[in-house]
Amino acid sequence: MITATPASGPLARQAMAYVLAGGRGTRLMELTDVRAKPAVYFGGKLRIIDFALSNALNSGIRRMAVATQYKAHSLIRHLQRGWNFFRTERNESFDILPASQRVSEDQWYTGTADAVYQNIDIIESYDPKYIVLLAGDHIYKMDYEQMLQQHVNAGADVTVGCIEVPRAWASGFGVMHVDENDRILSFEEKPANPAPMPGNPEMSLASMGIYVFETKFLIKCLQEDAANPLSTRDFGKDIIPGLVKGGKAMAHPFTRSCVRSLAESSAYWRDVGTLDAYYDANIDLTDVVPDLDLYDRDWPIWTYGEMTAPAKFVHDVDGRRGSAISSLIAGGCIVSGAEVRRSMISTNVHIHSFASVSGGVILPEVGIGRGARLSRVVVDRGVKIPDGLVVGEDPELDAKRFRRTASGVCLITQRMINAIDI
Repeated sequence: MITATPASGPLARQAMAYVLAGGRGTRLMELTDVRAKPAVYFGGKLRIIDFALSNALNSGIRRMAVATQYKAHSLIRHLQRGWNFFRTERNESFDILPASQRVSEDQWYTGTADAVYQNIDIIESYDPKYIVLLAGDHIYKMDYEQMLQQHVNAGADVTVGCIEVPRAWASGFGVMHVDENDRILSFEEKPANPAPMPGNPEMSLASMGIYVFETKFLIKCLQEDAANPLSTRDFGKDIIPGLVKGGKAMAHPFTRSCVRSLAESSAYWRDVGTLDAYYDANIDLTDVVPDLDLYDRDWPIWTYGEMTAPAKFVHDVDGRRGSAISSLIAGGCIVSGAEVRRSMISTNVHIHSFASVSGGVILPEVGIGRGARLSRVVVDRGVKIPDGLVVGEDPELDAKRFRRTASGVCLITQRMINAIDI
């Protein structure tokens, strides 16, 4: 573990961060109907991808590229607005790389490895010595300089970021075994029956989807993979297992390079790939001392800062008092004679009189009508909640109207609202 001090080490300045951000994230259901998972809102004003990009920037990396594919407009618009401050005269660069049939007229990105292979010429034009490959859909703070240093000192072909996860969750990750020197002995992508860690049968060692390569070696691997007709063009299924068997693959434990402020007691990393996980990670931020410190000025999470008026709370009579308790309220919000408890309220939300929101994750531009009562909900961007609508009190009715998880979280979209008879 390191303290939250920005790094600007020489290895980071020789590296390019390449973010794989093309996935839909189907387990988030309708939340990704119109946007890729990395573009999903988080924490009131951020997008999920901001964490990987901010980690790279704070680590000292000044060349970045983001590969996009699935419904990328929202993501691309966010990147253009919030990440357009790189300057070529300072040897900085920021490239957005949509799938554009660069290899053939009928081939989009066919896998994570192919999403890099198709842009080899762009990577070579910048001539970075190292590539830090990142997944664009996780929530965490990490100094990649530490991982780069381990990679170089070990003389590794690839270094894989790893984290201990409960074995019950591990089937969604690459699972590995390592020796006492952190060399990876075996690697299996998304196994049906994940192998436990030696001496700890309840936990597995999982890949974070973070890989460090020397650029020239990576390009060689990608070219060989592209020539293999049996390959699925995927890092977790093809490239990494091949290097574990025929090269030197090293594991980098997250605890060595996680960034924590004095307010954070443990290493924080979340895969918010399901509605329940996404909901919990947002609501956890309302704790008095949350596990993830978004107020850490030494390791800021950069994003597009929309120009908004301050949040406003109006009316002060019994039964009609604008208030928020244990909640995060973004700019541009108006809580008008309504009550908000333990909720995440994003930009430009208007909650009208006599309404209540308890345990709500409310995305931008939402309007909540007079007298509505919402609890344990995720409300998608731009939804207009009708006056008097009640969600979270009748499980059977909620399941008929909305996307309801087993734990009782309801996802509400405008299409769902339009389909019900109020």
